[in-house]
Amino acid sequence: MTDSGKILILTGASRGIGHATVKRFSAAGWRVITISRQAFSEDCPWVGGEDNHVKLDLSDIGSIREGIADIKRRLGGAPVDALVNNAGISPKGPDGARLDAIHTDIDTFYKVYNVNLFAPVLLAQGLLEELKAARGSIVNVTSIAGSRVHPFAGTAYATSKAALAALTREMAADLGPHGIRVNAIAPGEIDTSILSPGTEKLVEDIPLRRLGKPEEVASAIYFLCSPTASYVTGTEIHANGGQHV
Repeated sequence: MTDSGKILILTGASRGIGHATVKRFSAAGWRVITISRQAFSEDCPWVGGEDNHVKLDLSDIGSIREGIADIKRRLGGAPVDALVNNAGISPKGPDGARLDAIHTDIDTFYKVYNVNLFAPVLLAQGLLEELKAARGSIVNVTSIAGSRVHPFAGTAYATSKAALAALTREMAADLGPHGIRVNAIAPGEIDTSILSPGTEKLVEDIPLRRLGKPEEVASAIYFLCSPTASYVTGTEIHANGGQHV
């Protein structure tokens, strides 16, 4: 079965969960418009990727309005079936050290919140009519770090993800009357290139005793955007092998 003709807009597509998500939706026939601060990479294995890629630095809030205009031009009036806010940044200190509440400067907080929290709001606002036209779905990618102190995720990242989880509930309530569902997925330790050294020790305390795969998170995102989840909104799915229990 395919969803040919449906459109997904995805931030943070160049690696990890985002990369797997593009592949999952593309395989089902979706057109995927990707957003990243990087130019489109020839290593990305999906058809039409370069023509459907918007280079946009989400930490620069002033440029997002121009980016939304670019997205709308590419849409050509077509509705948006799904918006997945996957882009996120988690700055580290020297030698990859965790940036705690004492040592995180305010400029770092601003940059992290711009990408992790404010960009999802602005994209949803800017694409509201297109989402309404499709009775579409929004998925915000949060994190296990949003609900507990994490040994590697810094304070700015963790608090921004906690705020994104709260934003998901608010958006679900506000956009539900327009037929738009809003959910979140909170990954735990996923086997990607951005894992911090020492993550393997955390596996000992995960009930499933392994790291997650990007493809497993992508499948959960696909479920939330599919008709199978048509009565699911305002929820946060934990994709962490039971790490949260």
